[in-house]
Amino acid sequence: MSEPARSSALAPFQVRNYRFQWPADLLTSWAFEMETLILGWYVLVETGSVLLLTLFASLGYVGTLVAPMFGVVGDRIGHRDLLGMMRATYAVLAAVLMMLALSGHLAPVYVFMVAAVMGIVRPSDLGVRGALVATIMPHGQLVGAISISRTTMDTARIAGALSGAGLFASLGMGPAYVAIVCLYLTATALTLCVVAPKKLTAAGEAAGEALQRSPLRDLKEGVAYCWTTPRMQAALWVAFLANLTAYPLTNGLLPYIAKTIYGTNQTGLGYLSASFAIGSLAGSIVLSLIRDIRVARLMIAATVVWYATLVVFVQMQTVPTAIVCLVVAGFSQSLAMISIAVILMRTSSENFRGRVMGVRMMVIYGLPIGLLAAGSLIDEIGFAATGTIYAAAGLALMLAIVLHWRADLWHVHAPANAR
Repeated sequence: MSEPARSSALAPFQVRNYRFQWPADLLTSWAFEMETLILGWYVLVETGSVLLLTLFASLGYVGTLVAPMFGVVGDRIGHRDLLGMMRATYAVLAAVLMMLALSGHLAPVYVFMVAAVMGIVRPSDLGVRGALVATIMPHGQLVGAISISRTTMDTARIAGALSGAGLFASLGMGPAYVAIVCLYLTATALTLCVVAPKKLTAAGEAAGEALQRSPLRDLKEGVAYCWTTPRMQAALWVAFLANLTAYPLTNGLLPYIAKTIYGTNQTGLGYLSASFAIGSLAGSIVLSLIRDIRVARLMIAATVVWYATLVVFVQMQTVPTAIVCLVVAGFSQSLAMISIAVILMRTSSENFRGRVMGVRMMVIYGLPIGLLAAGSLIDEIGFAATGTIYAAAGLALMLAIVLHWRADLWHVHAPANAR
């Protein structure tokens, strides 16, 4: 790698706040992945039901419906403070499961209860951290900063999945949760080390006036702001579609695929999860090194490749071939999701960033809908047929979105394609 490329790729770390936020996001994402893998396997083994597995996975996204309110709170009190409180909440909930596991009183009902509470807060983490990145970074470094920020989830899914599976298999659930609690506590401390940028006097006065207004009014303004901006609306529809028809096949259903389709154990599940993350990490790194790219066109192309790969993935019958498909799927989804985030952050004004990312998180609610529907369909027609229907429908609807908003997404001079 040439020196200019290396300097460009690492430029966001020249900002002090980013040097604290990036590791905080990394540790949080690592803990997320460990919890997702450990609890998903626990629920599947203890209940033996794919429907309950999809219900458990769906609980993790309950909070997507209230995510815009987190955006309102972030715009009012500051994204750093909100993120610190959220991560302290994760630590408390993880500590509850840790004590139950170590004392031998853990049961699926307790896991579902904690997952439901966690699901109210956790879906907003990605949106709040994205808004904070946009706040602390110069405009010219936003693409690189968001791309590198995305690597926190990708590297965490690799390390978190493999280490979580290893700890769970070798030491049991209690010791694995001791590590998870430590990760959350460290992430909370690092988040609080970020110094919120000082606002200009006019901006401070505007913030003071905002505090006196109704939160519901702020929420309505944020939704209207997204709905009346065509490129924002198009990007949000693509995000909703991906959560409804693509992510269920590689997220919540992976424990079922590993155990039932491939007959493997926790370690095999870790390999499958990590392979998707490896592809995603590669996509994040590649995009952090590329400059002057047409972001909306990249979003379209990457999403099409993602769905095409999923059509192949659901037909695979062996772990090695599935891993290859998951690497490609992870690479393309990374490019698509980063592109969506960049479009939203470039388009929104500073006063609306929290609410815009809150609306972005709200569309994740397509994931629990897709998961629950998939659980029922798999019982009726099998995984391969269900996966094919999901991927084919997603691809067709994606092309419909592109045709409807082609002037805002495909035209070379459209603001979403500005370099």
